[in-house]
Amino acid sequence: MRKRLPRLFLTIAGCLLAAASLRAESSSPMLKSLAPVAVQIGTTAQCEIRADHSLAGASRVLVSGEGVEAHVLPEVKPAEPEVAKTAETPAKPAVVERIKVSFSVAASAFPGPREVRVVTPRGLSSIVELLLVRDPVVRETSADNNTPATAQAVALPATVCGTIDKAEDVDFYKFHADAGQALTFHVQASRLENKIHDLQDHIDPIITLCGPGGETLAENDNYFFADPLLHYRFAAAGDYFLEIRDLRYKGNDNWNYAIEINDRPFATTVFPLRVVPGENRLLTPIGFNLPAERIFGVSLPADTPDGIQIVAPSLGGRPLNPLPLIVDRLPYMLEAAGDFGSPATAQPIAMPSGISGRIEQPGDVDCYSFAAKTGQKFSFEVIARRVHSELDSYLAILNEKGERLAENDDLKDGQIRSSDSRIDAWTAPADGRYSVQIRDVNLRGGPAFGYYLKCRPSLPYFALQSDCEKTLLAPGASAVIFVQAYRRDGFEGEIQLAVEGLPAGVTAQCGKIVAGRKDGCVILTAPPGTAAGVTRIRITGAATQPMPDGRSLTLSAVCQPLTEIYGPGGQRLHYPVGAQLVSIAEPGEILSVKLSTNSLVLAPGKTEKVEVTVQRRPGFSGNVSLDVLMQHLTTVFADCLPPGVTVDEGASRLLLTGDQATGTIALTAAADAKPIDRQQVPATASVSINFIDRYTLCAEPLYVTVTR
Repeated sequence: MRKRLPRLFLTIAGCLLAAASLRAESSSPMLKSLAPVAVQIGTTAQCEIRADHSLAGASRVLVSGEGVEAHVLPEVKPAEPEVAKTAETPAKPAVVERIKVSFSVAASAFPGPREVRVVTPRGLSSIVELLLVRDPVVRETSADNNTPATAQAVALPATVCGTIDKAEDVDFYKFHADAGQALTFHVQASRLENKIHDLQDHIDPIITLCGPGGETLAENDNYFFADPLLHYRFAAAGDYFLEIRDLRYKGNDNWNYAIEINDRPFATTVFPLRVVPGENRLLTPIGFNLPAERIFGVSLPADTPDGIQIVAPSLGGRPLNPLPLIVDRLPYMLEAAGDFGSPATAQPIAMPSGISGRIEQPGDVDCYSFAAKTGQKFSFEVIARRVHSELDSYLAILNEKGERLAENDDLKDGQIRSSDSRIDAWTAPADGRYSVQIRDVNLRGGPAFGYYLKCRPSLPYFALQSDCEKTLLAPGASAVIFVQAYRRDGFEGEIQLAVEGLPAGVTAQCGKIVAGRKDGCVILTAPPGTAAGVTRIRITGAATQPMPDGRSLTLSAVCQPLTEIYGPGGQRLHYPVGAQLVSIAEPGEILSVKLSTNSLVLAPGKTEKVEVTVQRRPGFSGNVSLDVLMQHLTTVFADCLPPGVTVDEGASRLLLTGDQATGTIALTAAADAKPIDRQQVPATASVSINFIDRYTLCAEPLYVTVTR
């Protein structure tokens, strides 16, 4: 902590001083909301997008997936008298915090959420999500719908879209139900905020169903994470009321919701959860309004990659809601009927196996036994909550006496957490039979508590994640993409990064992730004159792992892009998104970053310096912070320096104030630093937009060598 205090002070001081002098247009837009948040498939609708920082000059709207076209609508302004501008009163750039967008959705479009971004002269925006739905969208039309007496009337089926826009806001909707009619009320609100960059506090919705006299019939708070789901069969025909509010009676004019209300079949999950590409698999949905004959088939193309895929099948001639399924090619097993709750009665399995099972009732425990020899390594993973199972799994390895040898509740994949479980590279202590045990952590169970358990001998592998998914680049400048490696099952080797699909003219210097370390980087450079635009790229990693039998195993991975999310207090979180994007746009406050040398050679115990020169935009005299690390407050999120090399802050000049253009970064190699040749390191220059947002460019790579 003592070493971090100077940098923390510089970060906060630089941010507060610089933010006061920067204009709202100095950053690419940070989107806050989209309203209404849903559009019916097969229609065209107008929505409003709100943002922090300016949307002025917005030219395009990008929507993930297929079947949606989006266009920025021209702003209609009342005529204003012209005011002559003088040198003393220059024209200020317009600050546009809201734009209207037309979304045209094809009849063939796949239902569910889509990532939406806006392209502006200052670059690509952050993400909001648009929900594609099957039923007509009904918008909240009155601020005075806070009681049953003033409830807004809705004809069903419908998707009701509104906003919990202020503290203590309560929205009521009135609808008619026939005797015996069964309706499902599905809220999407909190989940649609997961990828919003800086919303800080998020909605926690609760819905209540009320009778004709206002009496409570049913309510639900959390079903799909924080979002409610309610199903109800009406005994008598009449007019009923649905209430939605924030559980805490909070409000925010960016808290938008969509409530899908219909009598179609609705599946919360299916069993089994796994499908095999190229094969027709019969699945049984679990949920509401399901017909007596409820089995449906799913057939995916043979080249569908392993992982989680979303499908939207039909059941009894009626469409089901979108459902996540597991695609996997392991040899398949189904949990057998009977009592397999202990090592003595465990169901035998072969290795490897993919097992579809279910915790069928409260207190149920499933055990699967396997043979192992001394020193053999095995890995086990449960996939359940990630595909909408209600199971919060607990996983354990037991010996024949029932003694617990390993256990896991929640797993962590780099920056991504899950309530599912995983045990990596477990080593058998002796020859014998062992059991893998699975149960709900709270001993719950039922039809919706399905799971898929992957059991296999351990083979070294790695996963990659990028921090973050949106790279802002300007002609004549460079920018850095930080990539983190997450090593599994004993892999500790070096990883060489690569990139595919670069914009025309842009070059990439792809670094390596040192053996045993987490961080590496890709540095992109756009020559002067590079055309503006947005391009989807793909980052990959490759490695070689020596095996005990003398063979070499070739490993590779595709990088999962993450978007950065800021929570209360400035905490920095991450969420997976669908694409890694590069945005070429007009320069910001920094035009370029240059180094006095691109190569530093460090002897153990010695310090070397590199000068960093920043070309400022004419007229910009705000603070600029230099770094080779990616850090926020006291947390380092990426460090590409060679092992044993650190920044000597006392010998460095990392904060440039006023018109200062040149600083110094001093690097010190520890006395025991191991030799390494030309490790790629980014030297960055950042301008604070506010307490959490920064505009950052990078110099071309700095290569750091540590000698013997």
